[in-house]
Amino acid sequence: MIDLKRVRQLLEARVPGYSLPQEFYTDPEIFEFDLEAIHARSWFFVGLEAELPVPGSYLATTIGRSPIVVVRDDNGELRAFHNSCRHRGAQICETGYGRKSRLVCPYHQWTYRLDGSLQGAGRMQESFDRKSIHLLPIHVEAVAGTIYVCLAEEPPPLDEFREKVGPMMAPSRLTDVKLAYEATLVERANWKLVLENANECYHCAVGHASLTSSAYPFATRRDIDSWRPIADEFAARMAAAGVATGQAPGEPLNAVAGEWWRAHRFPLKAGCNSLTMDGKPSVDKLLCDPEIGWFRWSLNPHAYLHALCDYVVTFSAMPTAAQETVVTWKMFVHKDAQEGVDYTVEGLTSLWAKTNQEDKDLSEVNQRGVNGKGYRPGPYSQEAETMLIRYADWYCAEARKYLDLAAANKAAA
Repeated sequence: MIDLKRVRQLLEARVPGYSLPQEFYTDPEIFEFDLEAIHARSWFFVGLEAELPVPGSYLATTIGRSPIVVVRDDNGELRAFHNSCRHRGAQICETGYGRKSRLVCPYHQWTYRLDGSLQGAGRMQESFDRKSIHLLPIHVEAVAGTIYVCLAEEPPPLDEFREKVGPMMAPSRLTDVKLAYEATLVERANWKLVLENANECYHCAVGHASLTSSAYPFATRRDIDSWRPIADEFAARMAAAGVATGQAPGEPLNAVAGEWWRAHRFPLKAGCNSLTMDGKPSVDKLLCDPEIGWFRWSLNPHAYLHALCDYVVTFSAMPTAAQETVVTWKMFVHKDAQEGVDYTVEGLTSLWAKTNQEDKDLSEVNQRGVNGKGYRPGPYSQEAETMLIRYADWYCAEARKYLDLAAANKAAA
C-alpha cells in the first residue's frame, strides 16, 4: 500500500525550479507510485506502423509491469490488448515481433482471434461461456505512421498532438521505412534521471562532441541567439516548401508543445545533411530531402525520437526498478534500402551507439551522486535547462492530479 500522504508531503517540499527531493529518484515506494500515477495514465510510443505490415503482425512490449500486445487484425486495423491470458494470466506473446493468425497462450493453449475474442479453451465445463471471455483492450492510436498506446480507461487527449505534430512528421515518410537495427541498454538510474538527461543539452558540448559536430548547439539562449538568423532563414525556406517546423521567422524556437509532448524541426550545420559521425547521410537511399533538416519529438514520460533524411531513430525509456531503466533504441531506414549496398549497420549506428553509451554513463553517475547523503535538490539553469523545468513541473502536476483523484474517490466511498 503506497502512503499517498507521504508522497504529497514530498511533493509539497519541492521548490519550483529545483530538482526533486531525493526520494523521487531513489525510493521503491515512489517507484510504485510512479507506475500507477504516471505510467498507467500516459500515452506511450510503442513503434511504427511499418513494424506491423500485414494482418497477424504483432508487437509485444511492457509498460511498467503490464505486458501489452499491439496487433494488426484481419481487416488491417490496429488493436491493442493486455498481453495476459484470461484463463490464469500467463503472458501470451513473447516480447518482440512476429506474425500469428491467432494468439495462443503457451500455458494451456487458450486461443484468441486477432480481435481479442476467445476462439478455443479446451477441457472447460459445459457452463463455461466462451463468448463472455476476450482479451482486455487498451487504447491505441496511429499518427502519421507512429503508434501510441495508453493503459488508462480515459487517456489524455491526443487530438492536439495529432493535429500539430502529424503534419510535422509527414515529410519524413515514416510509413516508408523498415526496422534496420534494435538494441537495449540497462541503465542503473531512475527513469526520471534518464529522461532529464535526454531533455537537456547543457551537457552536450562536453558529453557529446560527436553529436554536436553536425548539430547547432541549443543548450542556452546565448547559443540560440547566435544562430537565430540561420534558424529564421530555415523556417522561412521550409514554410515556402510547405514543411512545418513549429516556428515562423522571428517567433520563439521550439514553439510546438502540449502538456506531455514537444516537437521541433531544426537546421543542421552548414555542410551537414544528417546526424552522423561526418555529417553525411549514412544511407544512400534517402527518406526525404536533406534540406528539411532534423525533426525531433518527445513524449512525457518516456520517449524521444529523431527523423533525418536517411534514417529515423527512436528511444523508449521504460522503468523496471527504482534505480533501473531499460532504454530500447531502434533505427529505421527506407524500406527499399539494402544492407551492404545502401548502408552498413556500423555506419548507420556508430554515432548513436557512442551517444547512448555516453548518456548511460552520465545518468548512472547522476544516480550515484543522488543516492548520497550529500544530495540536496539543486536549481535548474533557467537559461540552459528550460525543458527540464518543464519536465519536472509536468511530473509534479500529474502526480498531484492522481493524488487529488485518489482523495476524491476516498471521500466519495
